[in-house]
Amino acid sequence: MAGKKKSRPVVSGLVVLVLVAASGYLTVELRKEEEQGVTQITNVGVLDGSGRSAGPSDDKGEGEQAWSRLQNPARSVLRGSDGQVSAVFTDGARTATLTGPARTFAEPSSTNSEISTTDWVRLMPEPWTKGAEKQKWFKDWYAEYKDSKEDDLFAFATQYQAGAQQKKDADGIVYAGDANFGPLNTAGGADLRLEQSDFYDYLGIPYPFRDGATGTPEAARARSIDCSGYMRMVFGYRARYPLMSSDDSGDGLPRTANGMARSKEGVDVLPLTGIAAKDRPSNIDQLQPGDLVFFKLDTRTGQRLDHVGMVLGYDTEGHLIFISSREEINGPTIGDVGGASRLDGNGYYAKTLRSAKRL
Repeated sequence: MAGKKKSRPVVSGLVVLVLVAASGYLTVELRKEEEQGVTQITNVGVLDGSGRSAGPSDDKGEGEQAWSRLQNPARSVLRGSDGQVSAVFTDGARTATLTGPARTFAEPSSTNSEISTTDWVRLMPEPWTKGAEKQKWFKDWYAEYKDSKEDDLFAFATQYQAGAQQKKDADGIVYAGDANFGPLNTAGGADLRLEQSDFYDYLGIPYPFRDGATGTPEAARARSIDCSGYMRMVFGYRARYPLMSSDDSGDGLPRTANGMARSKEGVDVLPLTGIAAKDRPSNIDQLQPGDLVFFKLDTRTGQRLDHVGMVLGYDTEGHLIFISSREEINGPTIGDVGGASRLDGNGYYAKTLRSAKRL
């Protein structure tokens, strides 16, 4: 069940067997092989919200750029002189999807999926509004990043997967590298590993929040980030999106998946309508790279949503893939251990998807 990679800490076979025996039945029942029957998607670039590549209808001539507006959600699209999409900016969101050099993301040790994409997702200094292309802050920001190869949100996210090399800041603090999900749950039960490892646990340093609270790391959680802690690391600590100290204090991105999904931050791309199976969103073609996706996995959490990940895009087989930190593979992954990381079809995560947000 654990699906731990060679780079993960090794524990005794006896401990693993005991923990797996306690949780195996629940996992097997919940995570059956997904059904097939997904339409192939050939375009892996920026989508226009209808599932098709943006066309050249708004091209205004050689050497010019053209702006257009799309709805659901309301957003501005910039196209180059060839009519191809250069960037997408969503009203009320700070994340922007820019078209840049092609990259491929893969995790061959745990999945056959490969995501080849020209999408680069970056955080703007202000939320987008209609007409913001005329404002100085945007002109300055876009001039700096339109052709930049500087690390974006995708690059940040992949720097915590199994085998990722450590990165240190000027003070010697390790801020990136192979991350765990959390410490082993030695108390037994259905959970193999403990949740509640935030980004400052990974860093191993106290973190002062803007509301005056201080996040205090636990030694047992060193180099660990649970699913929401992972998103807070990528969007918050690395990209500098504001962070709340909890779900209830401060402003910015809340602590838990449930808090994030129900907060007023960003734009609800797939609004939350409920937590039951009937509340699964059907219009996932509205998702864009960088969107947060929220799941209802565990009946023990009541009305709370209990898992979060980030959309990467379509893989080369046409499946919509997300990345998240999971206990089964012990850390950030696009892998298929414990359930394929697909939002389409009828797999475990596809069936438990309940909402999505664009920060």
